[in-house]
Amino acid sequence: MSTDSGAQFFTPAQVAELLSITPDDVAALIHEGRLRATRLGVPASWRIERESVSEYLDDQNELSRRHALWRQSNAASLPEVWGTHTRF
Repeated sequence: MSTDSGAQFFTPAQVAELLSITPDDVAALIHEGRLRATRLGVPASWRIERESVSEYLDDQNELSRRHALWRQSNAASLPEVWGTHTRF
């Protein structure tokens, strides 16, 4: 995730393009606290920390990994997990 200028901040449009979402979705992520951002310039506009975008992507990857593991565990049948004999 690099830019030509090496800037430490992204615009909402840049983040939206990186994440394949809309700028409104980026604004929602900022307001939810899932992306760290600050308002810079005159007139003030959002700038999202580069590291925050990386952390967000890492969090999303971890959520995907956990969800995949959860799906795998639900797909396992009880005989596969506990054996085929019963103890009644």
